Amino acid sequence: MYGWQVTTPGHNMRQALRRTAMVVPRPGPGELLVAVDACGVCRTDLHVASGELPPHRPAVVPGHEIVGHVLELGEGAEGFRLGDRVGIAWLRETCGQCRFCLRGAENLCPGSRYTGWDADGGYADYATVRADYAYVLPDGYSNAELAPLLCAGIIGYRALRLSELPPGGRLGIYGFGASAHLTAQIALAEGATVHVLTWSERARKLALELGAASAGRAYDRPPEPLDAAILFTPAGDLVPVALRALDRGGTLAVAGIYLSDIPSLDYERDLFQERTVRSVTANTRADGHDLLTFAAKHRLTVAVSPYPMARAADALADLAADRVNGAAVLLP
Repeated sequence: MYGWQVTTPGHNMRQALRRTAMVVPRPGPGELLVAVDACGVCRTDLHVASGELPPHRPAVVPGHEIVGHVLELGEGAEGFRLGDRVGIAWLRETCGQCRFCLRGAENLCPGSRYTGWDADGGYADYATVRADYAYVLPDGYSNAELAPLLCAGIIGYRALRLSELPPGGRLGIYGFGASAHLTAQIALAEGATVHVLTWSERARKLALELGAASAGRAYDRPPEPLDAAILFTPAGDLVPVALRALDRGGTLAVAGIYLSDIPSLDYERDLFQERTVRSVTANTRADGHDLLTFAAKHRLTVAVSPYPMARAADALADLAADRVNGAAVLLP
């Protein structure tokens, strides 16, 4: 098989990644061997390839928004049959025994491992996954449409819940890429008013087409105070901007795994009146199941920019340069 490996981490994606011939992986006990039919290109892949996230596995194959079909079941693997369509996401495994796992916060497990960072991911022809961490996928979506749901959708769903947006509330979304355009639709379906703040004119147009009440530039002030906000872009200097847009008691959820430095905050202007800023760390499997259940009941519009698998480095370079509208997806 062929796969893209991060051989020289750096900001030039065409140098950081190399497409190489690799041995087809074998499924271990409890695992599935999956033929990759689509793999989303996530900003986390960009952080892995650039070295902004420290390497966990030498020459790792990135990619953790994987849609494929089951080719082989390892010993004891349950819940799937040969040929089933299956999803592989960022969270690869946890210990299941620590205090975080036992209280339902497996995303905080110190022993957690991640697809495309600790183990090879989906920028390849085949991938493996533990059956108990694989997802049953909803009908009515193409492989390319499903792929972004497996991280962009899941992390956006978790960020929305952690933002504590009240029913019928006013939500601000900063940045409007793969995750944000899905999160906005979930919030709108639940009765929220959504205001989008982003640099890209194309993204602002998409936001309005999807039903946002307004779409301004990233540093603009929304037309009304916000009950909650989510920061999707990895720009720390937007943290005080978003906090100042919150109404009293509002919460800002920072959804990225990587963020540039946050400027000094002014307590009275940025945090007083019980405003809250909180991070969002990975996801639980329950988040994934809840998001996919929502997607089965509410048809989401997934904006996809397809790339052939042979152009994975180009897709990451385009993502880094903000040339992707919606979600980039690699297809065999």
